[in-house]
Amino acid sequence: MSLPLTLPVIQNWSCHNCGGCCRQHQIEITAEERQRILDQKWEGSDWLAAGQPLLRETGSWGRRRYFLAHQPDGACAFLDEKGLCRIHAKFGEAAKPLACRIYPYAFHPAGKRITVSLRFSCPSAVANRGRPIALARDELNQMARLVVPEHADRLPPPRIMDRQKLNWPDVMQVLGALDRIIAPVRRPFAQRVYQTLLLLELLGSARLDQIQDDRMEEFLELIEETVMQEPLPAVTAPSPAAAVQFRLLAAQYARCDTAADVARGWIGRWELLTAALRFARGRGLIPKLQSVFKDVPFDALEPPFGAIPAEADEILTRYLRVKLQGLHFCGAACFGLPLIEGWQAQLLILPVVCWIARWLAAGEGRSMWITEDFSRALAVADHHHGFTPIFGTAAFRRRTRSLARSGGITRLLQWYSRPE
Repeated sequence: MSLPLTLPVIQNWSCHNCGGCCRQHQIEITAEERQRILDQKWEGSDWLAAGQPLLRETGSWGRRRYFLAHQPDGACAFLDEKGLCRIHAKFGEAAKPLACRIYPYAFHPAGKRITVSLRFSCPSAVANRGRPIALARDELNQMARLVVPEHADRLPPPRIMDRQKLNWPDVMQVLGALDRIIAPVRRPFAQRVYQTLLLLELLGSARLDQIQDDRMEEFLELIEETVMQEPLPAVTAPSPAAAVQFRLLAAQYARCDTAADVARGWIGRWELLTAALRFARGRGLIPKLQSVFKDVPFDALEPPFGAIPAEADEILTRYLRVKLQGLHFCGAACFGLPLIEGWQAQLLILPVVCWIARWLAAGEGRSMWITEDFSRALAVADHHHGFTPIFGTAAFRRRTRSLARSGGITRLLQWYSRPE
């Protein structure tokens, strides 16, 4: 079945061959893709280092999983010195694994339509570089036919909360209300975020079984008008307990484990454990979780770093709107999270991005951030969101709920984005 696509028309994208996706992501392939690569007869190639595998396998018999192997520096085994894919160069794009062909796009069923989103771990997506997504409709339709299941139009919408449900048209109305609040960059960013949380709080406390269709539209108009009048609360520092939880969350987003890290076995795991303990304490130098970071003390990230640059505000706003319009933050797209909890988890990236942007700025000896700090921080953080399995665990969900409680997301965002 071919369903019409809803595209993120505010977004541009083209591949610029930076090779970042081929270095950051573990690519799982099907048994058929594995056999196709074996049939390509790469053994004996002059570029293939002795002992360098092209594929790796995990799991027991009957539950085997297959992945593209990585070079010691984290690059895909098929990535050449120019940042290009050897499979693509020799056999054409169609010969590559489907996951490689799809990136950075994501497709999510939404009733009688398919929404399209992007992963902002791609620097070109963050920078909005390339042609308008609307011009890629034909290619995206072809991709959708490869990844969207036949019964997509029968898939249920995400729950609003654990026990509250809406039909697809009403879910899309909720997304529209959130988008209208987030969109206008002329209003303070933290205020818009705060108001989306207030709207969902009011929605979650309502008897949704009594609000359907036309009544939902009226109800959303009423609470949208109400929350748009709400000013931001005063800026306050996070509590010591919230600060610990937040630093551990930031550490999870700041990681990027390469093949070399995995190969270190128990030594690497021990180093991760000691790094987690240092993040919990929040004293001394921040553990450098990947090569983009420099030695910076924790306390250097607490003072103000100036106002968020206007260009960074635009990037963060566009990021949220693409994830929102593409249903990239809840339901089947994000570990089955209900809509409200998924949006809270999505918004928690924002103070993390501010914290990582501070780390990057301080690592270059600056006490004021620039737009490039936010661009790099967002690419680091969005590498994980919705994809790294630990973010769907019960422990991570508890951390999200804990940090979201009593306005915690707004408090963290205000604290780490305060201008003075």
